[in-house]
Amino acid sequence: MNGTYNMEWSDVRIFLAVVRSRSFGEAARTLGVSHPTVGRRIKTLEDKAGQALFRRTKDGLVLTDAGDTLLTLAESMENSALAIERRLTGNHERLEGILRISSAEWFAGYVLAPVLAELTRRHPAVVPEVIASYRLLNLSRREADVAFRIVPFSEPDIVQRRLMSIPYGLYGSSETARAMRDDPDSVGLILMNTAQSHFPDVAWLIDRFPLSRRVFTSTSRAVQAQMCLHGMGIAVLPRPLGDAVSGLQRIETPDQPPDRDIWVGYHHDLRHMDRLRAMLDIADTMLSNSAVAAH
Repeated sequence: MNGTYNMEWSDVRIFLAVVRSRSFGEAARTLGVSHPTVGRRIKTLEDKAGQALFRRTKDGLVLTDAGDTLLTLAESMENSALAIERRLTGNHERLEGILRISSAEWFAGYVLAPVLAELTRRHPAVVPEVIASYRLLNLSRREADVAFRIVPFSEPDIVQRRLMSIPYGLYGSSETARAMRDDPDSVGLILMNTAQSHFPDVAWLIDRFPLSRRVFTSTSRAVQAQMCLHGMGIAVLPRPLGDAVSGLQRIETPDQPPDRDIWVGYHHDLRHMDRLRAMLDIADTMLSNSAVAAH
């Protein structure tokens, strides 16, 4: 495959976006470039390779054998480019710029918000950007600079530690709480969706109320809280969220739902990023002193 070793990184980046999205249009949207630009760059790579890199199928674009060979080289080039970017960012000495933070929406809104407010008060040129999602973002690809989540990190080169423990509680509206006292089995269960059905709080709720029916599921704890508020049923919620929603009440049970640990992690190459270290220092101070923290 003559010429592939002289590939431009900008072309390779577009090639990888097409591989991952299986579509010129989706790759263009992801990268913020035009559809014709994607087509032109792929044509340039195909001219260098002397053969087609993709073939069209009913499921979208898939790699040819030549494309598959190029993919190995492209991913190696991407890893090098990302490593350079991380190290340059990690050695940035001024406290300014965007800090991309990945966490669940409830954690960002009800636990992390005071930390981020304090960060911007102390360092006004730092702009926290919260990517609120239940999806686990890839820190090596700089999808986020730092992530807070309820499971430890398994990726290589991630610096991680257990930050705190969050207590959970059982919540419902006052009407739901009254209905529970009369007939516990009549109250519906509000749960995480199927992908999170292995969570300990889901198992606890189903075990505690085996005869109750499932009435609503969502990946969002904040949405679950609103459904509770509207009288749909009961849900296990993180207490920082459940206690903050006016109109919800915590329902006492003989045994409480299990707590969850919160882990924080970032790529090893970012360990010298000052704005990241500043945020983590504030998080350590504020969260370790809060009523919900347990180091």
